[in-house]
Amino acid sequence: QARLSTAIRPNLLRYLGACRHWMAEREEPKAPAGQEQVTKIGTGARRIRARYTCSPGYKPVSDCFCVRFSPDDQYLAASFANGAINIYNAESGKQEFVLNNVEGKDGLNMPLPTTQLRWRPHTAQSKTKSVLISVNAEFDGQILHWHIKSGKCLHTITEKGNQLFCLDYFADGSQFATAGRDRLVRVYDEATKRLVQTLQGGDMKETAGHSNRVFSLKYHPQHPHILLSGGWDNTVQVWDTRRGHSVRSLWNCYLCGDSVDFTSDGSQILTGSWRTDKALQLWDFGAGDNAQIAETVEWKSASSQSTCMLFAAQCSKDAGSSMILAGGSQENEAKFFMRPPGGRGVEPFGALINLPKPVFTVDFAPNSRMAAIGSADGLVRVLDIV
Repeated sequence: QARLSTAIRPNLLRYLGACRHWMAEREEPKAPAGQEQVTKIGTGARRIRARYTCSPGYKPVSDCFCVRFSPDDQYLAASFANGAINIYNAESGKQEFVLNNVEGKDGLNMPLPTTQLRWRPHTAQSKTKSVLISVNAEFDGQILHWHIKSGKCLHTITEKGNQLFCLDYFADGSQFATAGRDRLVRVYDEATKRLVQTLQGGDMKETAGHSNRVFSLKYHPQHPHILLSGGWDNTVQVWDTRRGHSVRSLWNCYLCGDSVDFTSDGSQILTGSWRTDKALQLWDFGAGDNAQIAETVEWKSASSQSTCMLFAAQCSKDAGSSMILAGGSQENEAKFFMRPPGGRGVEPFGALINLPKPVFTVDFAPNSRMAAIGSADGLVRVLDIV
């Protein structure tokens, strides 16, 4: 307990920051790292290069918990442990807007970490553009809809007694879902902002729902009734809103961040576990009642024998989900992989290595030409993919 309390800065005395710093403290001490660098892996034509680094300049440094590109590739949003949400120009890295900035406000010297963000998809149903949704880790968790250009909070939903760690929109923006400490998945109607369904438990034969906190949530790209969620109970649950409970499970997936994803066609699931062995895995979603492991992606490469304990894992948003990006702690790095058609034979092609702190979040731009990496050092690094 003493070890935990000394590892946490004053602005992180909330649950999510506490658990992630405690996890980092559990790792074996490392030798001093070399200089941060972008490195090429393999002999393929694709490579990465540094574009810019965003530094919000918060004192003390505030961990970056989530990064997300807007659907039109215009903006990059980043959320921090001090509750602030910074909006950057995706091309230049220039700061455009700041939301939920409570620095200097009376009575708010212990701001709430903004744990995850999602942009509302640009669809015909959305009259107002540039809307961002966020959740926080308050003990009565809040779901906030923001209009980024005016800085106004358009709507607030409170989940009493539940710290919120994750959320996701369905592709057409008609609904969104949240999950967190209480192990339930709640589905909301976007137009009315009303709770329409609470998913819990399983069929009590093959599935039982979650038994611990949930840190990652993802809608199926084509089917609004299918969602994935994962967390500390070593499972990913597959939920079906038509049944109201979990219908399938993926076992031995220890998710501690935003590290479950569907490929764009919905045929495979990507998981990133916080462990050194078999951390990055692809699963065939359509493999009968229980999804089967399609491939365990080897983190080690010819240029590096290190392994990484993953907090974040994402597929690229192009039609074939041709790339994977994942990052975490122990080696404090993020690595890029090529995913061939069919999803077999994944190979690394680049990495951002020797970071001073763990990687907590990653995201591909919708055009798949840029990627963002957020870290516990409070910086957001953006790379070009060429």
